[in-house]
Amino acid sequence: MADTWSRQFNYGDVKLLMISVVSEELAEDPCWHGNCFLFVMEGDTQMSDPKESTIGTEGLSRRTFLGVGSAGLATVALASLAADAQEKSDTQAADHDHSASNPGPENQPLLVENPNTNLPPPTDHGNMEPVWYSFDLTHKRVQEGGWTNQVTQRELAASKEIAGVRMRLTAGSFRELHWHTANEWAYVLNGSARLSVLNPDGTVFLGDVEKGDLWYFPAGFPHSIQGLGPDGTEFLLVFDQGNFSEDNTFLLSDWVAHTPPSVLSKNLGLPQSALKKLPDRNLYIFPAGLPASLAEDKAAVGGQRVESPYQYTFKMEAMAPTKQTKGGEARVVDSHNFLAAKHIAAALVNIKPGGMRELHWHPNASEWQYYISGNGRMTVFTSEGVRTMDFNANDVGFVPRVAGHYVENTGTTDLVFLEMFAADEYADFSLNNWIRHLPLEMVTAHLNLDADTIRKIPPENFAVIPG
Repeated sequence: MADTWSRQFNYGDVKLLMISVVSEELAEDPCWHGNCFLFVMEGDTQMSDPKESTIGTEGLSRRTFLGVGSAGLATVALASLAADAQEKSDTQAADHDHSASNPGPENQPLLVENPNTNLPPPTDHGNMEPVWYSFDLTHKRVQEGGWTNQVTQRELAASKEIAGVRMRLTAGSFRELHWHTANEWAYVLNGSARLSVLNPDGTVFLGDVEKGDLWYFPAGFPHSIQGLGPDGTEFLLVFDQGNFSEDNTFLLSDWVAHTPPSVLSKNLGLPQSALKKLPDRNLYIFPAGLPASLAEDKAAVGGQRVESPYQYTFKMEAMAPTKQTKGGEARVVDSHNFLAAKHIAAALVNIKPGGMRELHWHPNASEWQYYISGNGRMTVFTSEGVRTMDFNANDVGFVPRVAGHYVENTGTTDLVFLEMFAADEYADFSLNNWIRHLPLEMVTAHLNLDADTIRKIPPENFAVIPG
């Protein structure tokens, strides 16, 4: 008999398949030195149905194993990558022997942070898309004045509705005047910033934000962000387009650099001689002096006469919790309380050690998460499979629309993270709340629980429950 395990990784159009086969005969063969294999296949590669294959691992010798070739090995591995790739009974049996051992290379620091990926719980099964990525794996664009990096659909393929960008601006530095095709929602992680945004009617919004505040800019609205003292700012940007790229925005400097000087002269009403110092390349992020006070800036642009009727900032962290228990709290912000935010809804969740964001799902949009601090574990349940992952600060999580999930605090400090949705309204269904709103005999028929036990289930949608 042979013990086998396999793992599949998807990188765009390329699939990587790692297979380990441990058989008694191979282990006894003095010429056999390894049992881990890595195959690289194009994304459209079709592997044959394992039911049609006669290739097995019983009595597999070194010679016959090597003669199988990559196609045969892929077929062997596919048996564990089918719709029910992992069965609970198989995993429980493997826990009692060395089936899950990996004598090949491993990235130990990564495995320590992701124990439930390396050795998934027996309840995981199937082969669903990845639900985890980290900003710490991405390329950082660094310029004088700050930096930026991003997690988009290119990095997290399942996230087709939302992309995230992290940005740092030193004191005085600008993310230059620009606009883009997606709606922008932001959460300030550190420091403070000065914002500007122009409305189509010519009114302008100027405002300052600090740690825990939000802002929202509609698609196409020109705006700027400037770091304030003493040490600038760092923030998370969220866009309601999965394939959004922060490198492909519409920049003021880029536009003037690619417009004929004669046209600029005519449009601005200035002689060409006055335009010689215009930037000849895009600025993107660049240093500058600190601005005047907010009151002085507002007066300089026209005061109340041109002041925006719309408020584009919101104090999320300072608001009263929407839901609060001994296990933690959740603050929900959507178009009902932040009127400007028409297309992005969010919740800021704080879970105490041992607590849990209860089993639930969202009916109206997929969930894009950003983990701010602490350590957590999430299991995502879909009709295609179940996947458990571990999350740490600066990680991104993803939950497909209507997929059941929970988030559990597995650390010793508070777990803080953002839930974000490309929707105008936050909505969720609680498993507990659903069960307690059904006739007792209906629940008994489905779950085999007696009436007294069912009545002990929490009846409300608490969002966060204690450990």
